[in-house]
Amino acid sequence: MDNSFGTIFKITSFGESHGKLIGIIIDGVPAGLDFNLELIQKELNMRRPGQSNLTTSRNEEDKVKVLSGIFNKKTTGAPICLTIENKDINSLPYEKFKKFLRPSHADYTALIKFGGNSDYRGSGRFSGRVTAGFVIAGAVAKQILQKCNITILAYTKSIGDILDEKDYTLYDYKELIDLREKSLIRALDSEKSKLMEQLIIKVKNQKDSIGGSIKCIVKNFPEGKGGPVFNGLESIISKAIFSIPAIKGIEFGAGFKSAQMKGSEHNDPWVIKDGKVQTMKNDAGGIIGGISTGMPIEFTVVVKPPSSIGISQKTVNIETNKNVEIEFSGRHDPCIAPRVIPVVEAMTAVVLLDCLLIEGFIPKVFKS
Repeated sequence: MDNSFGTIFKITSFGESHGKLIGIIIDGVPAGLDFNLELIQKELNMRRPGQSNLTTSRNEEDKVKVLSGIFNKKTTGAPICLTIENKDINSLPYEKFKKFLRPSHADYTALIKFGGNSDYRGSGRFSGRVTAGFVIAGAVAKQILQKCNITILAYTKSIGDILDEKDYTLYDYKELIDLREKSLIRALDSEKSKLMEQLIIKVKNQKDSIGGSIKCIVKNFPEGKGGPVFNGLESIISKAIFSIPAIKGIEFGAGFKSAQMKGSEHNDPWVIKDGKVQTMKNDAGGIIGGISTGMPIEFTVVVKPPSSIGISQKTVNIETNKNVEIEFSGRHDPCIAPRVIPVVEAMTAVVLLDCLLIEGFIPKVFKS
């Protein structure tokens, strides 16, 4: 089981959904950087459960604690260890249903892989709960990227068949943040947000769940970073994004629409604007040949509907080896997409900062 990610800015995730705590170890951060714990807590608050009636009723405070690597509000250069406690835990439903394989959960695959030794409570290491550590690491990376004027913003693009097709690339970053924070589901279009919220409430009342998609936009990332073949930015970003439970697809720029386009439609013409080489549009999503073009990096991810639902489903009793039908109880999100947004931003930040460090792009903040 590989629980670490990154080369220079390296993170190691630990903890389980119903264990004592969730945490992250971050290595590769130089000494002497200002450490903004309030910013980290703000990012965690975006992801935490129990935010509204649109999310799970599990209510975790998710207060971050510093165990190492920080002294006098600055980094020491040592590994940074940050944790949050699991407090609102109810493992009884998982004990009750442990002999049944929950549809579309990792129960069967974990059983085969680990021989019944993995923590099944709340899905253990397979739970979205572990992404709280991802958000912590991403918040640290963001603090450094922001000093380089690199911004990352993700928002809810769709819930079910309700889609926001507006192009927000030219909007001001702070304006988009303000729009997003006015929405319970972190959408940018207020009318679409209401429709999405109504759909989530509808499926929740039906004891069902619904999927969605998230758009991510990165601005001011320098050109020429990344590489061809296995070192491509798309490859590394995709691996990081697929480490998030519930992600089932990713597309950059025009993405899957490219299959229906002609080359004359998809190609991004080069122009000189304000003395810089740019493209007239951005169907490439800011990456060509695995290398950044200097245009905004844009990608969209697909978030599947949560597998935990209150409807009776067919499954298998692994003790009797018989087919059964059962209704699983528990506290579940009817739609996970809005809570995945800070996780998408976080893993993107981790990848981009690590890329800059590998390439020798040393921000002024790193210089003594």
